[in-house]
Amino acid sequence: MSKDIHTDAVNQLFQAILTLENVDECYTFFEDACTINELLSISQRFEVARMLRDKKTYLEISKKTGASTATISRVNRSLIYGNDGYEMVLTRMKEKE
Repeated sequence: MSKDIHTDAVNQLFQAILTLENVDECYTFFEDACTINELLSISQRFEVARMLRDKKTYLEISKKTGASTATISRVNRSLIYGNDGYEMVLTRMKEKE
């Protein structure tokens, strides 16, 4: 059974993140809030999502990111069956280029 993430504490965290104004502020906040491994894991999953969206193979993704096939598969499931969060962010980033 999955835990409900829609809590007051998570809402407060997201509100705090929305106050960050630039990448330097993100580094300052996330270096305090997360371990290095947590940040690297999240950034790896995001890179995997970007590469999957760009139609890269599991082998290409694994070689570039070091992600396991289990991680790549999990991210792929999120892209296909998830809430479209990756798609939303990747589309917005592409539009800003």
